[in-house]
Amino acid sequence: MREIIFDTETTGLDPKSGDRMVEIGCIEMVNRCPTGETFHAYFHPDRDMPAAAEAVHGLSITFLSDKPRFGERAHELLEFLGDSMLVAHNAGFDFGFVNSELEMCGLPPLGRERMIDTVQLARARHPGSKLSLDALCTRYGIDRSHRTRHGALLDAELLAQVYVELTGGRQIGLSLAADQSDGAVAVMPGLPQRQRTFRPARPHGPSEAELAAHAAFLETVKSPLWLD
Repeated sequence: MREIIFDTETTGLDPKSGDRMVEIGCIEMVNRCPTGETFHAYFHPDRDMPAAAEAVHGLSITFLSDKPRFGERAHELLEFLGDSMLVAHNAGFDFGFVNSELEMCGLPPLGRERMIDTVQLARARHPGSKLSLDALCTRYGIDRSHRTRHGALLDAELLAQVYVELTGGRQIGLSLAADQSDGAVAVMPGLPQRQRTFRPARPHGPSEAELAAHAAFLETVKSPLWLD
């Protein structure tokens, strides 16, 4: 099962008021394991960068001045997303900005039926607890010491680890050869890629000779209980 974990950075909180998306980071996961495939892009917002937003992610309008407009990479992004389920933290916010950018390009929006919101998952699993990405990283012992500011790709990488924990932990990756018919095995970052050939399950039913031998043995049992 292929899923995309993603995060966005923006100029503010509401695309309807003119705020724009300035960064997106996407992580590909197959069967809850990162494959190493990512999509990451910065975008020129065609507007100023409010100081409050810059303080969160550190992206100045000077830095973004030579970056492409969203429309220049929209098709590349959509190709990477494919038809996979899309996972984000407070996903309605990220979907709102991506769909606003797609609408300005004359492209169809991402369907909300594809949305998986890790805030909702965390609220169901840990009611009454703090639900921020930082809080969940602390709860699950995920190292975020390198996260001094928000960044779309970094936050997506952290969220991918949180998502695994929210959906069953590392053991979810211990499933047998399901959906691995091509022999590829997805691995966590830092581990070597390798190919594995999965053998079909061995037949475990008794052979005709074994059935005959068993029947012959039963004939030697005196006063068997199963005949009472």
